[in-house]
Amino acid sequence: MQLRQLGDVQVSAIGLGGMPMSIEGRPDEARRLATIHAALDAGVTLIDTADAYHLHADEVGHNESLIAKALKSYGSDASDVLVATKGGALRPGDGSWTLDGSPEHLREACEASLRRLGVDAIGLYQFHRPDPKVPYAESVGAIRDLLDAGKIRMAGISNADPDQIRQAQEVLGGRLASVQNQYSPAFVSSRPELDLCDELGIAFLPWSPLGGISGAAELGSKFAAFEKVAREHDVSPQRVCLAWMLATSPVVIPIPGSSRPETARDSAAAADLTLTADEQAALDEAVGVS
Repeated sequence: MQLRQLGDVQVSAIGLGGMPMSIEGRPDEARRLATIHAALDAGVTLIDTADAYHLHADEVGHNESLIAKALKSYGSDASDVLVATKGGALRPGDGSWTLDGSPEHLREACEASLRRLGVDAIGLYQFHRPDPKVPYAESVGAIRDLLDAGKIRMAGISNADPDQIRQAQEVLGGRLASVQNQYSPAFVSSRPELDLCDELGIAFLPWSPLGGISGAAELGSKFAAFEKVAREHDVSPQRVCLAWMLATSPVVIPIPGSSRPETARDSAAAADLTLTADEQAALDEAVGVS
């Protein structure tokens, strides 16, 4: 597995997004655990989660607890796996998402995540989404305080624009390790944030890189250029998509979600797929980036 830099550690070039295993349509626990173990077997050492990845109001942190169980039950050493979680978003249990970026909530959320993950310090803790009710600097300041207190080893932000990235970097004293934004062939509007991370040397973690739970299966039919390259390499369009992202910049570390062992393995294999310059250019043109 190819490695990439995230803050002060190296992780697998392809991560695993845990959300599909804990929200609507989630599989049974046996398949959830098998999916995480398959990713680990394939060399994945970055797993992304959040306390809000759950279905019912009384199961906050469902995905964090699942990942902790999967790591504990894994048959081999998993000490090099970086678990990245997030705080600041909530799911009341009615299918909606709400926000609480207050420093008080972020401190409480971090403590709860520490307990569920069973660790003394969270590897990467990310502010989930800006809360318009709270000044951004105050929310990021709470993450800084957690970093200073040793509750978290690295700090990240998610769903941020370029100004917020720069502001977070300033508030954190130059210690911003990662930015997690939506980015896929169907959603390239985060390209300015990706380019800024490339300029600053900050890891960029595309979420829903294959188009999300509902769109991943249709990636090849929606984007003919990815289907064409996939046929030439005898691989899936999804694997081509992740390889395309990896070739965009060395700071890119996609975190495709999965709920089946076979898709986790296919995503991980993208790190071994090398595209030609012409193929990369054709894919860039197909989605409207350069």
